[in-house]
Amino acid sequence: MPAPAHLDPRLLRAFVAVAEDLHFTRAAARLYVAQQALSRDVRRLERELGAELFVRTTRQVTLTADGERLLPYARRVLDAQDQLLAALGQARPLLVDLNSAGLVTGRLVLERARELAPGEELMARYESGLAHAAAEMAAGRIDASFGRFAGLPPALCAGLAHQPVRYEPMAVVLPEDHPLARLPEVPLSALAGERVYAGAGNPRTPEWTDLAHRLFEGRGIEVAPPLPLAVGVEEFRRIMDRTRHPILAVVSFPAMESTVVRPLVDPVPLSPVSLVWRKGLVRPALNALRRAAAQVAAENDWLRAPVGGWIPATDSAVMSVHN
Repeated sequence: MPAPAHLDPRLLRAFVAVAEDLHFTRAAARLYVAQQALSRDVRRLERELGAELFVRTTRQVTLTADGERLLPYARRVLDAQDQLLAALGQARPLLVDLNSAGLVTGRLVLERARELAPGEELMARYESGLAHAAAEMAAGRIDASFGRFAGLPPALCAGLAHQPVRYEPMAVVLPEDHPLARLPEVPLSALAGERVYAGAGNPRTPEWTDLAHRLFEGRGIEVAPPLPLAVGVEEFRRIMDRTRHPILAVVSFPAMESTVVRPLVDPVPLSPVSLVWRKGLVRPALNALRRAAAQVAAENDWLRAPVGGWIPATDSAVMSVHN
């Protein structure tokens, strides 16, 4: 590819969006531009570079060899531009995914980060699961999230960094008239023969379903089959009222109407939570978020796993080494 004298960052942003989505319509929606304008920018970039960057057919869009070669450099240029704007006080807010409204860990860290950096704007997002949030981080649509880093595919992990925050004890959400609801704590053995909902079939939370399979293996507990994807607390409660499955959760999970949350014991299963962000991201707000995560974890002793606690060996290894 011949190198032009100047390149408009807007053209590179259009190229990166299409390269990551491999779909012009979705990329245009992400950038809030018309598809025709996006296509025009990509064509202009190709003319300026003297190289075709995409192979376009009626069925799919793929990167050419030149496109593959350009992508990492384009990302670096755009990251540098974001850093420059941040230094000049013109950066967009740091977008922090808290998974779901009502969960405590990410919310406490975000609140502390806002206290540590009152001049920075940190905004919450709710992407439901780390697997989905990781793809959004890779695409540059959000900046940080919380969740089980060891549950991500290696290809996604390669572009992300993480910092352990918490070993959160797990719990089960039960209908208030369930026989186990009268217990203050529920032994895992008491769930033998039960079908427990753990998000099976939800493309946003495969890391949670995988953790459930590992926990239930050999204990006679079955992961409940996929259910219609419910959006919002009311829809989720309606579906669970119909099935009456216990729900695998964490101890801080907010109880819904007509349900109770009971900690799991014998052993105490642990949900490993990390703060996760895109590698190479340099923002004062991210630094504040990382400091906040360390402070809140230390104050609450979140990184001390209880004696006899259960956690997969892969997760234990990941939580002991961080970026």
